[in-house]
Amino acid sequence: MSDRLASVFEGQRDRLHAVARRVLGSQTDAEDVVQEAWLRLSRQDEATIENLEGWLTTVVGRLSLDVLRSRRARPEAAYEEVVVTVASPEEDAELADSVGLALLVVLESLGPSERLAFVLHDLFAVPFEEIGRILGKSTAAAKMLASRARRKVRTPSPPTGSSQHEVVEAFLTAARDGDFEQLLKLLDPEVRLTVDTPDGVVVVLGATNVAAGARIGAAAGGRAVLVGGLPGVVAWREDGTPMSVVAFTVVDGRIVSIASVADPVKLVSMELPEPPGTVRGGR
Repeated sequence: MSDRLASVFEGQRDRLHAVARRVLGSQTDAEDVVQEAWLRLSRQDEATIENLEGWLTTVVGRLSLDVLRSRRARPEAAYEEVVVTVASPEEDAELADSVGLALLVVLESLGPSERLAFVLHDLFAVPFEEIGRILGKSTAAAKMLASRARRKVRTPSPPTGSSQHEVVEAFLTAARDGDFEQLLKLLDPEVRLTVDTPDGVVVVLGATNVAAGARIGAAAGGRAVLVGGLPGVVAWREDGTPMSVVAFTVVDGRIVSIASVADPVKLVSMELPEPPGTVRGGR
């Protein structure tokens, strides 16, 4: 590889990593994709590349698409490692317009092509013509994919927000009471729980397994919040440090997905509300 190509790649590395990180939601996967792009560039004849920035974006986009499709074949590998923002339930209306930026559980509702088109265009302003080439589709088809993804991400899914919170509150109450039968009624049979711990991500599949874990690990208390526009709860330890942030996806009155972050390092990076009883300004 020429010094010029190496220099240009290093200048593009942060942008390429940001693209892969947003598309994949995983730091590790993004690093792997960017490294693979570097290896492919090192084997490429410089004379065949007209637009290096576009070439690199295409390679990273296609590699990311391969990873997304592989996750669909292996659901246990599809956990989203993302930045979470939290607000009080009263801010539901304000968050409705920005839910697409939260990228917590919502992106999992998108197909790989929809997700790539949405992230590249809406978050990185990549032209649809270029996105179409990455996907192997027409410009019009790329526009349609991004539009469809935008509707899914930004439009709250039924039921209404208040009823979603009621389902979550009923679930938390049943967990505290150890009411196994009620937990099963509130969980979709194929519910998926992901817990991001300091030792890695733990995935639990199925209502029976999730309900059993909920009875054992029910939080002593917490505050109802919105996590990326989804109903959730944040809990603290006795010393006031955050213990966990949990987001619930509710469809047709049942919980279909639960995403929990319990890694202290990631919790510190989140914009969390203060624990109950905290006096602002130290007064």
